[in-house]
Amino acid sequence: MLGAFWAMLSGRLPELWLRTGEHLVLTGVSTGLAILLGVPLGILAARASKLRGVLLGAVGILQTIPSLAMLAILLVVLRKIGAVPAVIALTLYALLPIVRNTLAGLEGIGADVDEAARGIGMTPRQQLLIVEIPMALPIMVAGIRTAAVVGVGIATLSAFIGAGGLGQFINRGLALSNPQLIMLGAVPAAILALLVDFTLGAAEWGTRPTRQSERNEFKTRLKPLAIVSPLLLVVLGIVSSTTAGASVSPGGSGATTGTIRVGSKNFTEQFVLGELIAQLIEAKTDLAVERRFNLGGTMICHESLVSEEIDVYVEYSGTGLTAILKEAARFDPDETFDIVREGYRKRFGAEWLDALGFNNTFALTVRARDAKTRGWTRISDLAGKAGQLRAGFTSEFAERPDGYPGLARAYGLKFGTVRDLDPSILYEAIARKEVDVICAFATDGRIAAYKLKPLIDDARFFPPYHAAPVVRGSVLARHPEIREALAPLSGLLSDASMQQLNFKVDEEKRGPREVAREFLDSRGLLD
Repeated sequence: MLGAFWAMLSGRLPELWLRTGEHLVLTGVSTGLAILLGVPLGILAARASKLRGVLLGAVGILQTIPSLAMLAILLVVLRKIGAVPAVIALTLYALLPIVRNTLAGLEGIGADVDEAARGIGMTPRQQLLIVEIPMALPIMVAGIRTAAVVGVGIATLSAFIGAGGLGQFINRGLALSNPQLIMLGAVPAAILALLVDFTLGAAEWGTRPTRQSERNEFKTRLKPLAIVSPLLLVVLGIVSSTTAGASVSPGGSGATTGTIRVGSKNFTEQFVLGELIAQLIEAKTDLAVERRFNLGGTMICHESLVSEEIDVYVEYSGTGLTAILKEAARFDPDETFDIVREGYRKRFGAEWLDALGFNNTFALTVRARDAKTRGWTRISDLAGKAGQLRAGFTSEFAERPDGYPGLARAYGLKFGTVRDLDPSILYEAIARKEVDVICAFATDGRIAAYKLKPLIDDARFFPPYHAAPVVRGSVLARHPEIREALAPLSGLLSDASMQQLNFKVDEEKRGPREVAREFLDSRGLLD
């Protein structure tokens, strides 16, 4: 495992440099903003005792909100993905230790010191700046160090909303069940936390007054560098995130005429499809491509498209019909596709290009051995026994009208327990007998690999889910060459071929970019 990790590391050094830089910028900017907000709030709490409880209560409540929930709330409020909501969330989480330690440091100053300062004629402002803050600084810096180190950890979740950082490796590793990718994000994040703590500690040491007996020429010269070391770390992050970006996301064959942001949801098939789109645009146009993969579920991708945070991603016709347009399910593929194409054009100014050819419908799936011994072939066969079964569903399937809620009504199903599982571990969970039923995807290669059996949808509950690129209309108007570049994908992928591509990533542990390139090369589409 260690050898595989080092081999992967050597091939991903440019991207590691980029993601580390993004992580540093997220942490540095949010910690800086938290200092600008938290220190004045701490001073206010120390000066105005009547406001103290309200201020500490407010920042305390912010700390109790789960980080993923905070990011989701900001996505809804701001209607924006990327660094802005991530920085706001990290700033809010950093406030509590800074406010509390500022208050504790100021309250720890003896009354005799304040009295002496007033006795020599200092104004309250002079007393604060010259006496109280310098004396409270070690405690204040301890709070800042805590906030920054915690921020490094929370920043890994920012990749969930397309903000980049080392969490991008962790998210991909979780989605692809790849321990090496998880390590590639987790190990540098841990090292980064130690480095951030060290530089802030060095900055605090640099601000301490030096006694005559302790003076040392080398240490005296080193102190200014120690004071600015946290700022230098952020500058290093800015440099690495800007200089490495070009090598990680190369453009097309000639001079670029713009950048197209390709998004994806958070499972294997979406990564592969995102790469197919990105690589064709790069090969067939002079446009650069920015990959914003692993954005989460349907609603995040859709909101990102509508709010112009991404320009194109692959959606499924049944999902667009029921989850986005809130229409009743249709079972005719052409009718479904026509409705979503027209609905997206009118309501969102977005264009559905031609379907890719496969139908990735949901499939209620059980272990093949259980199906054989219990005589299960259809979903309705589970109705009398559902209370004894444990179901594992993605969080999106558990809530969507074309998911478990509608399925339960259509078939009269009520499973004994329902567990929310990430798409990456659904198949492992049922293979290990931790659940008995899952919501599989019809084009997932792991169905055969794990010896599972999809049950027939005899009530015809699930609508067709034909995949197609969805592009913002304004982008197509500016760059009509995108339509031409993606035209070869029309009808190119069958259910079987999509299963094979997914299998290569999930079971053979190959990268989505490599798998997509190999497929396009085999069809002569990158010439």
